Amino acid sequence: MRWLVGWSSTAARPSVVGSAGATGDDGEAVRPVGSQLLWGDPDPLWAVGDWRADEVRTVTADEQTRIAVLGTCGASDDELRAGLLSARGGALRHLTAWSGSYTAVVQVGRRLMVAGDLAGARPVFHAPWAGGTAYATAALPLADLIEAHLDIGHLAALLAAPDVPEALHDSTPYQGVRRVPPGHALILRAGAREIAGYDPVASLAVAAPAADADSAVDGVRDALVEAVRARLTAPRHVPGTDIDPGPVPGMGPAERRAARGMPVPGIGADLSGGPASGTLALLAAGLPGMPGTVLGHGTGAGERLLAVTFNDLAVTGREAELERAGAIAANPRLHHVVVAAGEDTLPYADLNGPLTDEPSATLVTAQRHRARLSSGSADHFTGYGARQVLDAHPARLADLLMDRKRRHLVRPVAALTKADGSVLVPARVYGAARKLARTPHRAGIDSLADRLLHRRFDEPGGAVGASLAALTWARPGPAARWLTGEALAEVSVRLNDTTLRAGGPGQRPGDFRARAALARHAAEFRILEQAAEVRFQRLHAPFLDNQVVRACRALPEALRVQPGARAAILRTVLEGAGVADLPPGWGAPSHAPSAQAARTGLRAAVDDLIALFDTPLLAQAGLVEARVVRKALREAAEGQPLPLDGLAELVSTELWLRRLLSRRGTCWTGTPARQRAVPTGSVVPRRGALGAGR
Repeated sequence: MRWLVGWSSTAARPSVVGSAGATGDDGEAVRPVGSQLLWGDPDPLWAVGDWRADEVRTVTADEQTRIAVLGTCGASDDELRAGLLSARGGALRHLTAWSGSYTAVVQVGRRLMVAGDLAGARPVFHAPWAGGTAYATAALPLADLIEAHLDIGHLAALLAAPDVPEALHDSTPYQGVRRVPPGHALILRAGAREIAGYDPVASLAVAAPAADADSAVDGVRDALVEAVRARLTAPRHVPGTDIDPGPVPGMGPAERRAARGMPVPGIGADLSGGPASGTLALLAAGLPGMPGTVLGHGTGAGERLLAVTFNDLAVTGREAELERAGAIAANPRLHHVVVAAGEDTLPYADLNGPLTDEPSATLVTAQRHRARLSSGSADHFTGYGARQVLDAHPARLADLLMDRKRRHLVRPVAALTKADGSVLVPARVYGAARKLARTPHRAGIDSLADRLLHRRFDEPGGAVGASLAALTWARPGPAARWLTGEALAEVSVRLNDTTLRAGGPGQRPGDFRARAALARHAAEFRILEQAAEVRFQRLHAPFLDNQVVRACRALPEALRVQPGARAAILRTVLEGAGVADLPPGWGAPSHAPSAQAARTGLRAAVDDLIALFDTPLLAQAGLVEARVVRKALREAAEGQPLPLDGLAELVSTELWLRRLLSRRGTCWTGTPARQRAVPTGSVVPRRGALGAGR
């Protein structure tokens, strides 16, 4: 993990160890383990972890005004200085308008500003400490700092309603540690805390402004090209200093490197055959310069982009995508590597892994991703987030009705009718969209609270059923059906507490649901980076960059809702960048057999999973009954139509709890000896604890 951490205290008191630590209320002097000090007292800032030299940049205007940018940022030093001066006057948006993915921290006197990103892939957390406020880009270090207990209420809400911001609010799995929402910045003034939004949000009161589709797509192209160029212009890295031990029978240099867990030097990309990864691979290979491997290293291809395709031999159904990936890889600037994966890379096959900052369903598939990434490059492009920023959430149909754009519903409804084969589909979809357009946000949250309280989880099946279920302000998560009645009741109370607050989201339901879906996906990608991390490798997801997210949000809804819109937009992006020769079928709807892989992996690992839930920590916390989960695992392995995503969330949360409680050590050092998060080392169920995080 790589993170930054700092704090702001109410008084400008020096630390007992100069600029290397800080003093708490009881006289303790603490500092992060393995840290690099960026600036010292009275409000110190550290970078912690294996940051590259070019990923940590600081610019100083004067003794009281400075900025630190950590990550991949395409801004020059002069642009950073201009943004610093703008932020000094209160213009925070300038800090988030550069290409790349990064975290910016500005200090102006005793005022600190830390900007999170729009998607939520680079969040900011904060917690009260030593009479002021500590902040970090990871929650676990702050939990260690304040020796936080588990927030069982957050875990219950995460399982019951993961897509509902009102259920999670700003909580984390650790009591006392809070999250800054996406699109907001944390502002500290001598320890006092303020959360401020820096990006405008579409208003519910007025119609969305008319947008020109051609100019909006041009904006997406420019943002994607700049996002890719920001990575290409960064210094190249040759992973590690290990010497190749020499020839191994049956293994080439790439295989030997992968066996040691080392990526290939240079830059590469996923090439799944889908439009998102294909777009990034072709953009990276086609931009002027030298996009690929470092000459003399790795494949020996010399400046060819390494394109990695994952071929799952344990399941079928991706033949067409693999064929398209091979056709794209015929580009002479690409070097194609196909990773053949067997049963050992199925979901649930390997449940050993590192402790991540928070729980996520990606923990059960981490080994699957690691198998692909270990054959990748030191800097590796992925297409994560493309679906969330480009596609239309079904709830956007209600937004079109609110703007009196009924004619734009014809094609998406016709596509659903064709998929379902029923003449009743148009009336059902139109009725659900009309109902959502007329339902206030508070009524939608009340409805979810009532569904959880009375355990109503049945939803219609098929493509039409999924769209109808999504045409709501909020809906239960797939794991909610296996939670205890007490846990669901407590989550219902959290939702009711939200509805008692004045006002609502102030957004249209489609835009609101799309932002929530993006935030959840970005959070899962962040945990995936930690769970499947390959040493010396950096994953790049340009679709989650601020400027790309902004450009995609400018796309008119009438364009988004059309069938095949994502592929059409990305095809136009490539044509504008000079790439026109795409294989037949490129951008066809992907029916990757992820559910088949999940069921196959669950069937193979069902005995181990049942043993995992013999005495689960989730049951100790009062969130599930062990026998209920064991029964669900057996039924799913036998082929019963149960929501596999929900079972993955339960298994992942149980794994995360076990890793958290079995860890030794802490993120901090100092005197007296530091404790760690969950200092009791066990789950302590307490009545009313489910609502303690509010």
